[in-house]
Amino acid sequence: MKQSVMDPGIEAGLISLSVEDLDVAEAAAIYRQYGCLVVRGLMRPYVEDMAADIAATVEQSIALLDQAEKRPEGWVSPNGSLFIPAPEGYSRDKQIMTVGISYLTSAAFLRSALDPTALDILEAILGPNIELFGQGQSLVKEPVGGHPKHLHQDSAYFEHRFEGPVAILSYVVDTDLSNGALHVVPGTHKKGQLRHVDTFSHLGLDEDEWPWEASLPVTGQAGDSIFFHVRTVHGSKQNHVDSPRPVFINRYRRPDDYAIIRATTTANRAEAEKRAMRARRDDEPKGLMVRGFRPFSMSDGAGADGAA
Repeated sequence: MKQSVMDPGIEAGLISLSVEDLDVAEAAAIYRQYGCLVVRGLMRPYVEDMAADIAATVEQSIALLDQAEKRPEGWVSPNGSLFIPAPEGYSRDKQIMTVGISYLTSAAFLRSALDPTALDILEAILGPNIELFGQGQSLVKEPVGGHPKHLHQDSAYFEHRFEGPVAILSYVVDTDLSNGALHVVPGTHKKGQLRHVDTFSHLGLDEDEWPWEASLPVTGQAGDSIFFHVRTVHGSKQNHVDSPRPVFINRYRRPDDYAIIRATTTANRAEAEKRAMRARRDDEPKGLMVRGFRPFSMSDGAGADGAA
């Protein structure tokens, strides 16, 4: 059975606010109701530096492609970029999917993750104590053929014990339907975990059940940001223009939350599901605290290396 946008009356304007006159309580209410929120101009101060750092990492990654290691997800270059098969007729047989840039390599990326307005919104959503989940992520759709990403939930890849991470995806260039705008399906964060299948772009929803017509495209300018819940259905189409479409993503969660399933294929997700009940908070590294405080816990060993 094909799905449709939960409320046909939903338009991008309904879930969008401007950073210039932002009401944090209103922003959090939109997020809670729809599982997604657009803040226009939120990351504008970081775009120029992020564009330069992402472009430099892409250039480096392509130069290192002949040294890439084959993995189940694709080919990983020595600097951590992930390549997947390129479409027929492309200039290379492999194209970039995720770029090996992180908080460890880009000061601009870390500054963006500490943006005070973003953290104000996150505090209204998650509470006073917030940690970063992961080291940041950047995805680049290469020119004229850059990969599509099927509609999916991020929880298919990293399902959590509690609320799960809030993602903030930010456009580095003006982005519309021609170069791969993000599509979201508002309200799907309330549907629980959906069944995913293996696709060209790893785990995704069955397109016969979840066609693109089920989703709402969010076009925007460089610096516009989209907050979305870990279970909100989202994806993006192919890049058809002659320049790349980069985005960067910061993810945040409560410090007591943790992943119970990590997967990239239906096979390894099925295996991970068998072990989910045994997952513990101290099975994975803690993220940098960006707001609030992490209390010491004997069970997770927090602060064990802090002897003076």
